Amino acid sequence: MRLFIKVSNNSAIDHPIFEDNFREAFPDVDVNNLPEGFSVFQRIAPPEIGVYQVYEGVTYEKDGDTFKDVHSVRDMTAEEITEKQQSIKDDWAVNGYSSWQFNSESCCFEPPTAYPSDGQQYSWDEDSTSWVVRVSPDKNSGGN
Repeated sequence: MRLFIKVSNNSAIDHPIFEDNFREAFPDVDVNNLPEGFSVFQRIAPPEIGVYQVYEGVTYEKDGDTFKDVHSVRDMTAEEITEKQQSIKDDWAVNGYSSWQFNSESCCFEPPTAYPSDGQQYSWDEDSTSWVVRVSPDKNSGGN
């Protein structure tokens, strides 16, 4: 679906408009030959945000004959990183397992042994510090 945007003084005005809505709002405008004051708009997907990055928002900027999304991402400050890590650690102290270790690169806690990859479902057993197979109720056990 094509998008359009109103333009004034080489700056985008308001937000992009889907073609169907654009045609309804501006029935006299030829979308294949846009007059001054309108431009084609290109939607750009937001980037993946790293564990220690902050999405600051999106602006609309001119790129050749069209306007497009320009996403702003910044790295966290040292103080923000420390605050985020401490928040995760504080929550884990209440809800987590004491045997798991904090990984500062991923900003999360990890078990001492990796989750098994054999297709079965497991739960963590803190007493044995190991993964144990989840036992599902037997459907034929006569629970009528």
